[in-house]
Amino acid sequence: MNLNLSRVSSSRCLILVALTATAFSVRADWNQYRGPRADGSTAESLPAKVDLKKEAWRHDLNTGFSSFVTSGPLVYTIVRREHEGSDHETLLALNVKDGEEQWSQTLTFIRYGHDGGNSGARGNDGGDGPRSTPAVLDGRVFVIDADLVVSAFSAKDGKLLWKRDVIDEFEGRNIKWKNAASPLLDEGWLYLAGGGRGQSFIALDQKTGEVRWKTGDALMTHATPVATTIHGQRQILFFNQKGVTAVEAATGKALWHHDFPFSVSTAASPVVFENIVYCSAGYGVGATAFKVVPIDGGGFETEELWRERGNDLANHWSTPVCREGYLYGLFGFKQYGRAPLACVDIRTGKMVWEERGYGPGHLTLVGDRLLVLGDQGQLAVVEANPKSYRELAKNDLLEGKCWTTPIYSGGRIFARSASEGICILAKP
Repeated sequence: MNLNLSRVSSSRCLILVALTATAFSVRADWNQYRGPRADGSTAESLPAKVDLKKEAWRHDLNTGFSSFVTSGPLVYTIVRREHEGSDHETLLALNVKDGEEQWSQTLTFIRYGHDGGNSGARGNDGGDGPRSTPAVLDGRVFVIDADLVVSAFSAKDGKLLWKRDVIDEFEGRNIKWKNAASPLLDEGWLYLAGGGRGQSFIALDQKTGEVRWKTGDALMTHATPVATTIHGQRQILFFNQKGVTAVEAATGKALWHHDFPFSVSTAASPVVFENIVYCSAGYGVGATAFKVVPIDGGGFETEELWRERGNDLANHWSTPVCREGYLYGLFGFKQYGRAPLACVDIRTGKMVWEERGYGPGHLTLVGDRLLVLGDQGQLAVVEANPKSYRELAKNDLLEGKCWTTPIYSGGRIFARSASEGICILAKP
């Protein structure tokens, strides 16, 4: 066989370049709440030394707890903005490099007050604006607003592509303080909770909004669903008011359920390590970890490893991350400005170390380091090391209430408060 070696070599180079570019784009985009792997982590790594004073931009962002997500040249979040004389949740697209607004889309009308929850009534019940984070993939931006309306927009220009109203179409049951959960994207589908009996858990096609399946009967919480693989089975975990329910990702078939109490609000998502699932809530509920084990004849059951009641291991709304069997998170309940960053063995519930003074903010895992945002605007880089707390960098960066998740994407740190957003150049 006569081969043109130069042509084969060139082809291989082109394939290698394409694969490298694809890998980089997947790695660099923090495209949904809790990152591309839906576990609060990214495959990127921080440089040996991070200068947290090296700002690329800083801009006012009016009220809200929606975090940033990125895709290519744009970064997205949701804010409160006046439209035709009233406040609305508003989706923003900003330029990654300078933070300048590229387009905006008006979402739900924000009505302040208290209606007791669970009524399905319209309006964002509370005073701090949007709480859900957008998701972006394959040229589409997805949002779930406070009223459980799911929308898909063009990532380039904000054009509406499709919309589904969970309350009207799925007999949806909203909750006190309204929806705060974010859309979960996985393998071409979008997952969310909030529907009525027989349709509490919903899977939609990302391209069309078509219903792929709907199942279950459980009231939603503020927690975002989690996609994971346990014992080789791809599954979606819904942290609802009955506990944690796992369904088969492709069909919605029930796989297992673990009871867990509910009080007022559950906001942190479950955390998975191998076949161990950790979940936690505030308001005196506490935390637990359990194993998912296969049973004879097929199927799964759960076995509780430990249970801690009270607020010592409560995650008010900040979901921990897990590395090599150790949870790193912000624990405690309503300890504003005081709650500790702590390391906890997920297998035993033992607290290994803690460092107080962060409050109920949020954190992410970047390689083997933690990017931690305290509730009063302090941003820190800390080693994810079970041996001891080791702080590598720290700076007071943001004004206003910081209940949002800091993210790392393409060598940049993005963080925001209820009043402003910032971009830090971690890498040149």
